[in-house]
Amino acid sequence: MITLLLVPLLLPWAAPALARRVPAHCSPVAALWALTVSAVLLAGGSVAALGTLTLTGLLKIPAFAALGDLVHPLRTPSERVLLPLAALAAGLLTLAVLTLLLSLVRQSAGLRTARAAADRRPAAGDLCIIDSPRPDAYALPGRPHRIVVTTAMLRSLDASEREALFAHERAHNAGGHHWFLAVAELSAHCHPALRPVRDAIRLAVERAADEAAAGTVGDRRLTARAIARAALATNGRAADRPTVTPAATTGPVPQRVAALMAPARPARHAVPWIAALLAACAVLSCATAATGAVRVHEDIEVAQGETGG
Repeated sequence: MITLLLVPLLLPWAAPALARRVPAHCSPVAALWALTVSAVLLAGGSVAALGTLTLTGLLKIPAFAALGDLVHPLRTPSERVLLPLAALAAGLLTLAVLTLLLSLVRQSAGLRTARAAADRRPAAGDLCIIDSPRPDAYALPGRPHRIVVTTAMLRSLDASEREALFAHERAHNAGGHHWFLAVAELSAHCHPALRPVRDAIRLAVERAADEAAAGTVGDRRLTARAIARAALATNGRAADRPTVTPAATTGPVPQRVAALMAPARPARHAVPWIAALLAACAVLSCATAATGAVRVHEDIEVAQGETGG
């Protein structure tokens, strides 16, 4: 049982190496889905394993055993092994919950501030222009969706580049990319090994919008130039907005520009082996966590005298 519950905690450490290679073998949209679903499954398996270990350790304490109506001792490995693991699992689970709640508060506050600032400005369709000396442009989720751009960013680009930038941000809203970013943020708080996967998801989000914008304006080089000039205009300064608001200037811009300057790759219908391997790790994580939880539940029923043991 302990071995089964350790597997979901160890498998996520293989995810970063796989996640970094997925965008090179998949289309941007396919990579985005593969990475996000895998991150959710790996995070879920990790949390389930931590919760099961914590519960098992608690039921070895007489007071909690009484609350659980255990009439027989719970069958577990040596307490010298179980109790330290359960205490560590409880601490990690508590830390994950606290950091996740803090992130949720920060992101929610940032979104409310951004939405309030956008609502105070007159909008032309979905475009909202904010007078600011700091170049910035991003897709603002909510109802209605907004494309927020500062006057400094508008001055940094010519007319055709502005249209390419707007097409990029509209692609974010049309694709619901803020949901992918929110899931990536949530997963990263569930297991430290999933933080690089979060970065890979952010790259996939931007690459998906890059390709959509290039298709909209019909010019890959123009799209690449617009993204490069917009990123240069920000001068590498971090924007004061939530990380779940996607923007053309985030992520590894040189890598994205190089991908746009290359010829468009033909659509692939087969699942690349690297994405399949990542998915297999994610499924195995959930399967072992579920199996471990079922076995613990069966042991609890035995300890409660509900079944023969």
